[in-house]
Amino acid sequence: MTTSNPKPSTSADSCHSLDPDLLASCVHCGFCLEVCPTYKLTGDENNSPRGRLRLWREEADGRIPQDPWTDFYTSECVGCLACETACPANVPYGEIFEQVKHQHVAQKRSRPPLSLRVAAGLATRQSLFNLAMLPARILRRMGLLPHRFVFQGQPSAFQSTRDYAAHLMKLHLPTGPRVALLTGCLMESLFREINFATVRVLIENNIQVVIPPDQGCCGAFQEHTGMAGVETLQEQNRQAFGKLDVEAIVSNSSGCGLALGKTMKGQVPVRDVLSFLGEQKLVSRVRTEHTARVYVDLPCHLVHGQKVAGIPENVLDATGYNWELAPQARDCCGSGGVYNIQKPENSQEILARKSAFLNEAVGAPVILATSNHVCMMQWNSARSTGLVKRPYEVRHVIQLLDPGESFQKRS
Repeated sequence: MTTSNPKPSTSADSCHSLDPDLLASCVHCGFCLEVCPTYKLTGDENNSPRGRLRLWREEADGRIPQDPWTDFYTSECVGCLACETACPANVPYGEIFEQVKHQHVAQKRSRPPLSLRVAAGLATRQSLFNLAMLPARILRRMGLLPHRFVFQGQPSAFQSTRDYAAHLMKLHLPTGPRVALLTGCLMESLFREINFATVRVLIENNIQVVIPPDQGCCGAFQEHTGMAGVETLQEQNRQAFGKLDVEAIVSNSSGCGLALGKTMKGQVPVRDVLSFLGEQKLVSRVRTEHTARVYVDLPCHLVHGQKVAGIPENVLDATGYNWELAPQARDCCGSGGVYNIQKPENSQEILARKSAFLNEAVGAPVILATSNHVCMMQWNSARSTGLVKRPYEVRHVIQLLDPGESFQKRS
């Protein structure tokens, strides 16, 4: 490896502030190599969790200076956390990775593109974000937003999820468990039809839904990019959710649920909405389209981040569809929060391996279902970039449980 020789940073945000015990906790067994998407792409030891940890530790110990190669290999990581599941030493790779990314941005060793910086700013001001995305919501309703990441949907242009939930709560008066719903920043501003479906499914299953008006972005966007402001967002959500009398906070986005779970640790449990529903007696859908088949993909931040085994079988059965796990369902799809924007070539190569089965998949229609909107965006890009050449639908599992808009008209 070639190295440059800039002077090591002595700022408080440098790699010297990382916990040396964490950096030294890797036992170099190599189990992470076979599950790491970038190592599988390149075969490069430095492009693996074990290799990155070694580079970060050598910088922290002062054995190498800040080096462009360290910056490069850090930026190559998808952040899927599959290495944490595989690691027998329980190395908290995700925690270390987040610290390093924040330090690199603070030290100006990396700089997110302008589009992501603007999006991060909007994410901290939900009302402004909702307003800025109004044209996109309207175009989605009209089916006129041809972007590789934007899947089909019918979001409400003006009514918020909070107002919608309040309306359905008054209409149906559920008496069961009481939960708070994390509406999310991008989900609420662009894909709020998934939030609406979530509200309908919860209330149909006799679950009370509360949506605090002062909740904010979970902070995952800042964690993915290494930008500042996570602590402010965390405190906002502690104030918004911590005062509620609820059994749990539920999230329909695995990445957001992971981020909020860290924020609310020790206060209110944060649950994946499908896992929570799996503990209830569910209303089941009846399907007449017996030729349809659902292929279920499991988001990394669900199985590797939140350490949830998967989507409960009784939930998938309740959709009424014939379903099966997609091939490589536990492998990363390459979305990685914003990785598919920052590293599009790597991201598409990772997705190409996972999505190839759709070209020959049995079913009419074929439905690819998952439980994270960012993964849905990535799977949609397989169509628009030509990786998958046959028709297929991308859906959130909660949408497959949805009683539909007619539910809001029932007395």
